[in-house]
Amino acid sequence: MHLHDKIFQWLGHIKLSRVILMVSVILFLVPLVTHYYLSKYESSSTLGLNAMHNLDSLADISSVNADDLKLRIKEMLRIKASVSTELRELEERRGRLQKEAALASAKADSVKAEYARASAELQRLRVSADQARLAQLEAIRRDSPELAPPDQILPSRPPSILTPLNPSLEINCRMHSCFDHSRCSLTSGFPIYFYDPDIYSPLASAEIDGFLKTTLRQTVSYNAHLTRNPNEACLYLVLIGEAFPNTKTVSTEPYKMLNETAIKSLPFWGGDGRNHVLLNLARRELSVGSGDPFFGSSTGRAIIAQSTFTLDRFRPGYDVIIPPALGPPGGDVWSECAPMAPARRKYLLSFQGSHSPATATNKDNDKQLVESLQNIAKAAASSDVFFLQFECDPSVERRATLPIGDWALCGTDRSRRAILRDSTFVLILAPSDQKYASTALLQARLYEALRSGAIPVILGGDRLNLPYDEVLDWRRATLSLPKARCTELHFLLRALSDADLLVFRRQGRVLWERYMSSLQASVDTLLAVIRTRLNIPGRPAVASVGMPAFNESYYPLKMEPPAVDSEPEETLGPLEAPYPSPAYRRNYSLILLHGYEMWNDWGEPFSIYPQLPWDPPVTSEARFLGSAAGFRPVGAGAGGSGKEFSEALGGDRPREQFTIVILTYEREAVLAAALARLRGLPYLNKVVVVWNGVTGPSPSMTWPESGAPVAVVRTPRNSLNNRFLPYHLIETEAVLCVDDDAHLRHDEIVFAFRVWREHRDRIVGFPGRYHAWDMNFNNGFLYNSNYSCELSMVLTGAAFVHRYYLWAYWRVLPSAVRDYVDEYMNCEDIAMNFLVAHITRKPPVKVTSRWTFRCPGCPVTLSADETHFHERHKCIQFFSQVMGYTPLLSTQFRADSVLFKTRIPHDKQKCFKFI
Repeated sequence: MHLHDKIFQWLGHIKLSRVILMVSVILFLVPLVTHYYLSKYESSSTLGLNAMHNLDSLADISSVNADDLKLRIKEMLRIKASVSTELRELEERRGRLQKEAALASAKADSVKAEYARASAELQRLRVSADQARLAQLEAIRRDSPELAPPDQILPSRPPSILTPLNPSLEINCRMHSCFDHSRCSLTSGFPIYFYDPDIYSPLASAEIDGFLKTTLRQTVSYNAHLTRNPNEACLYLVLIGEAFPNTKTVSTEPYKMLNETAIKSLPFWGGDGRNHVLLNLARRELSVGSGDPFFGSSTGRAIIAQSTFTLDRFRPGYDVIIPPALGPPGGDVWSECAPMAPARRKYLLSFQGSHSPATATNKDNDKQLVESLQNIAKAAASSDVFFLQFECDPSVERRATLPIGDWALCGTDRSRRAILRDSTFVLILAPSDQKYASTALLQARLYEALRSGAIPVILGGDRLNLPYDEVLDWRRATLSLPKARCTELHFLLRALSDADLLVFRRQGRVLWERYMSSLQASVDTLLAVIRTRLNIPGRPAVASVGMPAFNESYYPLKMEPPAVDSEPEETLGPLEAPYPSPAYRRNYSLILLHGYEMWNDWGEPFSIYPQLPWDPPVTSEARFLGSAAGFRPVGAGAGGSGKEFSEALGGDRPREQFTIVILTYEREAVLAAALARLRGLPYLNKVVVVWNGVTGPSPSMTWPESGAPVAVVRTPRNSLNNRFLPYHLIETEAVLCVDDDAHLRHDEIVFAFRVWREHRDRIVGFPGRYHAWDMNFNNGFLYNSNYSCELSMVLTGAAFVHRYYLWAYWRVLPSAVRDYVDEYMNCEDIAMNFLVAHITRKPPVKVTSRWTFRCPGCPVTLSADETHFHERHKCIQFFSQVMGYTPLLSTQFRADSVLFKTRIPHDKQKCFKFI
């Protein structure tokens, strides 16, 4: 056996490291030995001739050893090359094994991840199946069928002719005795017929003013209850005209201004005037005074609506006191209003007026009242400034035209407004003649006070009736005192805190804007009052019908979104088929249970909505006894942590879903990515894409599967206000408004949805902002996006709002705000925060720690412009000017998950793993 074979056999039994060591030693020692012998041989050539024979013998020996050594060296070099080759092969093999091991490890991780996803999906499907079985059982066990809205029941004939009512019995008319309810079924929709004032003029002394006729005709045409068919009408509206002055100061014989023959000849009068409303508007110069055109006339069973009433003619719960038509026909009235801040103004109390002739007794009483007020003003501290003017310019005042003992208006509208805007309180004196329940002049003073933000103090108000007082709570907007309290007036005014003053002022402005500010508001309120008496719900608010981006024959290209999600898997809820929120369930109970709030808090008695943020929850027992259908309590009522929590929504409300509204502008790739991120999101009912671009989406655009229906609507123009249009496609109470470039995890969305369900009347979302005071110029509030321990806004680029606020954005919010948003293409999110805070007087709710949103690679957005941030300062200041105050409220509260930092057993799971 050759030497190298033996060496290989030997190497096969030792480790590779030892082989390398031995080869290194051999390669190091062999050259040393060789060099030693060669150097010794060369040194021997220097010897003399005498040692030649020794050298020859040594040369023979050295020659033999050198050849053998060379052979050995060559053999060793060959071995070295062979070992090196073998080592390279082993290294290559080791590299391949390492790659295979890495691939196997990655595959194992992928299989584990896939297993986790599959397990989570299986868990979701199990939960979904359980929920579906529960829904099926509820449907089977339901005792009563699902009720649909009843058919509209309308009369088909005009009112039948009945015997006229005895004039002496007219004063006893009430809704139960003089109103024909048979023409106004609960499902009738309250149709109203308006007599054309160009044809029917019931005044005996003058024609109706042309401007008034045109304005009222246009105003009524906007009302949703108007009908052109008199045979189906529930109510008939007749314009009598304006209040005219009486010709005598003290009249013994009433001057009849009403043409009774013309009234009783109306085609649908029916003999007794039932279901007719005679409308008398006081619109002319009120310094001339106003009279009662119905005084001494017979009006049958007709309802009278006007500003001036005497106690013996006013029928409570039947006749209606309305304010004078002093404002514009309709439209935006914000510019008429004074700002509500500061709480205390220059004058503590102001009054401008002159007394009309009165009887001797009333004259003495009023003289004492005036003296008491003047003494109060003189005795007041220097900080309490009174502005009391009890005499007007005689060249302006015309006393003979006023009701007996009434107080005339002094000066011009501009001069009075200047004083009122500087007044914390304004004094309104009831007429000395106690026979009056209301006068047009008193209503005019109330109108001007509320418009200017001065809190009305009505002395003698304990015997007066204010406009629409059967539905409006004037105690929250005015101070109504008997005249005997005059001496205590200063004490009472000083006892009110700044917070109370601002509440009075804000409520007064709400009542003025919604019910008195314009002819449109007055007429709509009059009709709504009568409809409320009958407990007939209003007409449904009209939803916006978005223009579809595609025709019905178009089927967009679909693509599967990426299945790999960087977020850890977590079961967040069942995947269910879309179902809408129950709608119009409280049409006939809302007026009964929440009529007060409708009129005084929400300011929305004119229409009904599918749902309201204030719909009450049931009691805890009702979820399990009697009303359990639709409820999904956590752990079937036993509670629980992560697993049980993820299987049911829980809470005090039945199950529900939410709609996502995405506003986009010609960013197809960004939109597609946004839709792809929604894949598998629980509780998602529908996605509504508001395409704000000039041109529609490309027909070749591929749409990723989001797991829910996607509706794309085009808007007539590019406006950020389109984000809040109440589209008919939205069928859920919860609406998640998001920007197309907002990145939200599924657990964040579901968590925010759960929080919103407990704060339905607020904005609930992620990016928090606040309004900060301008420290440099004291010029109001500025917009601020820095990190802060307080916030007052949650931007609607990622926030939940109730569906009702989409209507309120267009019906309650002044149009000047929306116009400003269009002008600057900015601040629609601030406007929505102003609106919700104004209606609820509550701050928003911020969830989790999200503050800003970034979209790497997205095209340039509006917010990237340098002027964007500065414009938002101006938005807050302008919106505050329009609203009369800054409604935003600050909060230091943020919602995080239950069990967020709670230590729980290892076999339990938190409500949300990563929140």
